[in-house]
Amino acid sequence: MLVRDAMSTVVLTIGPTHTLRQASQLMSARRVGAAVVLDPDTYGLGILTERDILDAVGAGLSPDLETAQRHTTTDVVFAAPQWTLEDAAAAMVHGGFRHLIVLEGNAPVGIVSVRDIVRCWTPVPLKTASMA
Repeated sequence: MLVRDAMSTVVLTIGPTHTLRQASQLMSARRVGAAVVLDPDTYGLGILTERDILDAVGAGLSPDLETAQRHTTTDVVFAAPQWTLEDAAAAMVHGGFRHLIVLEGNAPVGIVSVRDIVRCWTPVPLKTASMA
């Protein structure tokens, strides 16, 4: 199976000046765990994840004052739609992260997460025991 088969095509793109609160509200509304941060004036594409926001707030920083730019990962590993899920999983394990921005050409076309890969590798939903 390929990354294109597993990736989410809901790509939330935010700017570097979005506050962490704004970013988290947008991520929550779209039910995604990461946002692509687009800053063409400096580093281009970066990624802001739930973990980045959690770490900042956990460190006592204000989600209303802190901007995405200060917490964005700019040294990003990108995936291609034609990568295998094994390639994507290996990149995530090697890099210690849970999301990959999927690029086609220079444009983000999706994001693939560990959860997306697990869903593909576990195609049969688990049945829960009913309460009798």
